[in-house]
Amino acid sequence: MSTKKKFELEYLLNTSPKVLENMLFTPSGLSEWFADDVNIKDDVYTFIWDDEEEQARLVTKKLGEKIKWQRLEDEESYFQLHYEIDPMTKAVILRVTDCTDEEDIEESMALWEYQINELRRIIGA
Repeated sequence: MSTKKKFELEYLLNTSPKVLENMLFTPSGLSEWFADDVNIKDDVYTFIWDDEEEQARLVTKKLGEKIKWQRLEDEESYFQLHYEIDPMTKAVILRVTDCTDEEDIEESMALWEYQINELRRIIGA
């Protein structure tokens, strides 16, 4: 049995919180950078990439702060997007927290790097 490990990545984004909220909190925003398509039924999000699907239950959604999902296929695994405004630079600090199998951490980190670079490209940050 594999052990779940939590990791956190941090990114500075030169964008407004309003633009970022749209990209993090709406299916249309998430489907622009995170997945090919995103569907929501009740509090279950279905993220679709090519021929793969992943379902996750919305655990926390606080506008102006964070959104967190619990993966349905593995109750020990979750991911969260948390953001705040840097008081000095006024840049948005986005923190990605993910919990995955220990042997998959490097791959997961690389995937998040790719996804956040896509987000940056789309919002011009």
